[in-house]
Amino acid sequence: MDWNTLATALFGAGHGIVQDDDFLHGTVSFDGKPITVIGTTHHAPIGVRLALAQARVVLDTVTQHPGRAIVLLIDTQGQQLRRRDELLGINRAMAHLGMAIDHARRRGHRVLGLVYDQALSGGFITSGLIADACDALPGAEIRVMRIPAMARVTKLPEAMLTRLSQANPVFAPGVDNYVAMGGVRTLWQGDLATALRDALASAPVADRRAQDGLARGGRRLAAPVVQRVLDAA
Repeated sequence: MDWNTLATALFGAGHGIVQDDDFLHGTVSFDGKPITVIGTTHHAPIGVRLALAQARVVLDTVTQHPGRAIVLLIDTQGQQLRRRDELLGINRAMAHLGMAIDHARRRGHRVLGLVYDQALSGGFITSGLIADACDALPGAEIRVMRIPAMARVTKLPEAMLTRLSQANPVFAPGVDNYVAMGGVRTLWQGDLATALRDALASAPVADRRAQDGLARGGRRLAAPVVQRVLDAA
């Protein structure tokens, strides 16, 4: 689903979201209340410029509109792989975006991520995975690393990783596997405006991804290990 079709389904034809190259931003009205919307399109690579642009809107919302909900529309191929961005400090720019979102959450803003197309690597980690909750459309594509790349990094055979991916969601791409691991809370079905309404009303304040992953059987050890660390503290 393209971003404009999604925005129209959520907020109506006069939604107010604008597109600047691959950057989406605007203020919409939902159930009579304003919501800040930021996001990306065209499988955007997140470079320094795009990361800082998104962080600017988040921080302006915190400063100028205390308590306003923020919705992140996510479609990214990950971080920008370009020497210029590396020299400018893409790691710091993306960390700044993540910290801006976390700052908004700590200041009482409900922050909801929605993967409507593609979510890969660092572009997803510093946006949807830092929100109060991250949901997705059923046709979305989510992964952190392809199996061939995982094989190069881990030095394990691709065939072994492929077998592991069939039984363990941690090794497998796909939106259903991220639901099983707790990284994605729910898949939006049916009326999208109703799904957004329910998501905003039920988004948790505390991070429940480890507990959800345990309950869904996709990530069995994270929650027990976290609890052991807390008990030993």
